[in-house]
Amino acid sequence: MSRGIPKATAEGLLVNGFVEPIVKEIPLEYSIELNRLLQLEMEGSVG
Repeated sequence: MSRGIPKATAEGLLVNGFVEPIVKEIPLEYSIELNRLLQLEMEGSVG
């Protein structure tokens, strides 16, 4: 938050950073769905 990034956005960036190598290895259809599921899961988890 000291960098001007909201907490929810920062946590999303961290998660995506860890998941990205896996997402690059799976087929595109699955990676799109995985990203959607992660966004939905994280929407209500902060706060």
